[in-house]
Amino acid sequence: MASCWWRWRWRWRRGCSWRPAARSPGPNSAGRAALSAPRAAAAAATVAVARAQMSYCNLMKSLTSAFPNMYRVSRLHHVTPVACCCSKTQSGERYADPFKLGWRDLKGLYEDIRKELFISTAELKEMSEYYFDGKGKAFRPIIVVLMARACNIHHNNSRNVQASQRAIALIAEMIHTASLVHDDVIDDASSRRGKHTVNKIWGEKKAVLAGDLILSAASIALARIGNTTVISILTQVIEDLVRGEFLQLGSKENENERFAHYLEKTFKKTASLIANSCKAVSVLGCPDPAVHEIAYQYGKNVGIAFQLIDDVLDFTSCSDQMGKPTSADLKLGLATGPVLFACQQFPEMNAMIMRRFSSPGDVDRARQYVLQSDGVQQTTYLAQRYCHEAVREISKLRPSPEREALIQLSEIVLTRDK
Repeated sequence: MASCWWRWRWRWRRGCSWRPAARSPGPNSAGRAALSAPRAAAAAATVAVARAQMSYCNLMKSLTSAFPNMYRVSRLHHVTPVACCCSKTQSGERYADPFKLGWRDLKGLYEDIRKELFISTAELKEMSEYYFDGKGKAFRPIIVVLMARACNIHHNNSRNVQASQRAIALIAEMIHTASLVHDDVIDDASSRRGKHTVNKIWGEKKAVLAGDLILSAASIALARIGNTTVISILTQVIEDLVRGEFLQLGSKENENERFAHYLEKTFKKTASLIANSCKAVSVLGCPDPAVHEIAYQYGKNVGIAFQLIDDVLDFTSCSDQMGKPTSADLKLGLATGPVLFACQQFPEMNAMIMRRFSSPGDVDRARQYVLQSDGVQQTTYLAQRYCHEAVREISKLRPSPEREALIQLSEIVLTRDK
């Protein structure tokens, strides 16, 4: 995916298309036939240019309204190459796989979380611990401890993670898991991480209470840290989760407002937790507000990219890979990035979006429209832009293995398949 970046950039700057440059046809391919019809090819190219320019203009209006500081014209032509996994820091140190590097500070993560959930009632204890089985990716805790080390090294070359910073990693995972329990109730989901959801096993009412209990345990752990700034930062996450869920329940009639609505929902439901957790550990490890902003911006951009790719995988991965049913968002009536981009090429999707894919056949038709369009490619490209912005931000910190691992994580976000 990263290898296509320069071709993407070149074609975008020419105003042609956001898709990768087409490969030249081989000597035995059907490409020769196209050369015999130059007029048809020219007409098709004109249509493609017009379509791409329309998509570009509409998206840029939405992006600049949602994130005015990020999408200035001057920045759109700035490219920060993603580091490859074999690169070195300026000090010459090789960095390991980011997950291995992060796990050295997360040994006993799930055991420690289960200690925070110490409950006398057997059933409530089983429900609350159900997702803390060690089978999750622990993506958020990994980012948090890597960011903690990167900020500590940047500030005073400290190679240690503070106990309070590690506690933020636990709290982030607890808040995330509580939100999954509640989301499954709202969505009436039947599977998560390859197994039945809490609500399907114990019922919706008990599932809501289990999610509340996990949140309360996270709040107690947060209070123990004793830093009012950090408490304020992480309580913002809970507010954003609620507001994001309300945004998801609504929709916009105006096509130009839909993408801004979608990105705002994506930030609040997914990226806010990563952004604010990164900011919290930077506050604990470094007094410089500029570093706090770097940590926040890295987390925000990686978080949005992570969700964009998640929305792509809902169309391109199978259920076994994802651990949950695919096309789930369409079945819930949600118009994600691939759908909104596809709508530019298939305007008949507007009516389906407004009725939230509720008519018979809507889900299947919408899925086919997405796969026939360049919605998947455009969403992937947008995720790439967010990851490059994340790399640009984190590169402001002093070189360290953890900083380079965070750069590599942004590439992993783009190339994951589940």
